[in-house]
Amino acid sequence: MTEYLGGAVIPTGFDVPVEPLRRATHFTGEPGCIAEARAFAAQFLEQLRTEWCADIDRGADGELLLLVSELVTNADRHSDGPYILELEGTDTAVMVSVCDSSTALPQLFPKNPQRIGRHGLEIVHALATEVAVERVPVGKRVIARFALRR
Repeated sequence: MTEYLGGAVIPTGFDVPVEPLRRATHFTGEPGCIAEARAFAAQFLEQLRTEWCADIDRGADGELLLLVSELVTNADRHSDGPYILELEGTDTAVMVSVCDSSTALPQLFPKNPQRIGRHGLEIVHALATEVAVERVPVGKRVIARFALRR
């Protein structure tokens, strides 16, 4: 936004685009990686609260950590190499992205309470407002958008 005062242009600072908060880390698949990913996401949420003054709904912390756990667990189970967790957030949403070396795209199975296992992507779809999968040169990337206010 720009104000004009007596012919002079006075920038107010509100017209400067604001970059979202971005953090990334990588994991080798060593024991404890999933817990580390959850801790990384919890720290990210705390940064959003303090740096973005994000008003995060009650329960959103646990739901985001569950979403991160499911995506990282899938990467850990279904790839043979390291994987990358990227978080990008504003005061309204967090984009969670997990990139791994597997070229096999995840499958969303029909709901079946009798099935043992393979509910990870079902949980991700239940928690996220959008889910996308894309192939990348080294494998695939799964991206989930998580709304901080329900």
